[in-house]
Amino acid sequence: MATLRELKGRIGSVASSEKITGVMRMTSSAKMHKAEQMLRQLVPFRSQVETIIGNLLSADAAFSSPLLEEREVRNATIVVWGSDDGLCGAYNVNIYKQLVALLGKMRAELGDSAVIRVVPVGAKIAKAARKLALSNVTVEPAEGVCAKSDDTVVKTFTRSLVDSFLAGDTDRVELLYMNFKSVSRQSPRVDTLLPVTTAALGAAEEDAKSSRPYIFEPDANTIFNRVLPLFILSVMQEVFCENRASEQAARVMAMQSANDNAKKLLDQLRLEYNKLRQQSITTELLDIVGGQVR
Repeated sequence: MATLRELKGRIGSVASSEKITGVMRMTSSAKMHKAEQMLRQLVPFRSQVETIIGNLLSADAAFSSPLLEEREVRNATIVVWGSDDGLCGAYNVNIYKQLVALLGKMRAELGDSAVIRVVPVGAKIAKAARKLALSNVTVEPAEGVCAKSDDTVVKTFTRSLVDSFLAGDTDRVELLYMNFKSVSRQSPRVDTLLPVTTAALGAAEEDAKSSRPYIFEPDANTIFNRVLPLFILSVMQEVFCENRASEQAARVMAMQSANDNAKKLLDQLRLEYNKLRQQSITTELLDIVGGQVR
C-alpha cells in the first residue's frame, strides 16, 4: 500500500498534468477556430473562381487545356497530409491507414509496373510513411513544406505539382487529407487534383446555367487557361486549412479526454489519501487511548 507521502506526490503530479492538458485544450481550440476562420475567408475566392469557370463552360465554345488531359498512368503522386506535432490522438494513425488502403487500391488499378510517389506533408506522417516497404512506391517528403506552411509556400508547392504534371513526370495527382466537419468529426478524404476532372468543374457549370450570357475578351479558352491554375490553387489552399482545423480538432478531443481522465484519477487519489490519513489519525488516537487506560 502506498504511503501518505507517495500519494501526496502522485496527487501533485496528476494535478499538474490536469492543468497542462486543460491549457493545451484551450490553446488548440483557439487555433482550430482560427483555421475555421481561414477556411471561411477562402470561400469568396473559390466561389468567384468557380463562377468564372462556370460561365466559361456554359458558353458555346470549345475548351482545351493540358491540365485536363487524361493519359495512361505510369507515374502517380499521392500528397498526404498529417500533423507536425503529436498529442492529437489517433489522427496520424487514421491517415496512415487510409494511405495504405489507397496505395493498395491504386496498385490494383494501375498494375505493378506503375510507380507511385508518396509526398507526405507533416513531420509525423512523413515519419510513418518512411516505413512503407512496397515495390514501386517511393516516399519523397516535400522540402520546405509543412502542415503549417503559409500561402507563399502553398503557392510554390502547388506550382511544383502542376509543373511536374505538365512535364509528364507524373500522370495523376491524388490528395489525401482529413476533411473537417466539426470538433468531434473529421473524416479521411481523397480528391484528384490533376488532371482536373469534369466532375470537379461540373458543379461550377451547373451553378452558372441560369446566369446571363457573357462576351469574353480575348476569348473564352484563353481566359479558361488563365483561371484553371487559380482553381487548382484554391483547392490546395482549402486542403491545407482543412488539415490545420482537423489536426487542432483532434488535439482538442485528445486533450479533453486526457483532462477528464486526470480529474477522475485525481478524485480517486484524493479519496485514497483521505482514507489513509483518517486511518493514520484513528490509529494514533487508539494508541493514545490505550496508553491512558494502561
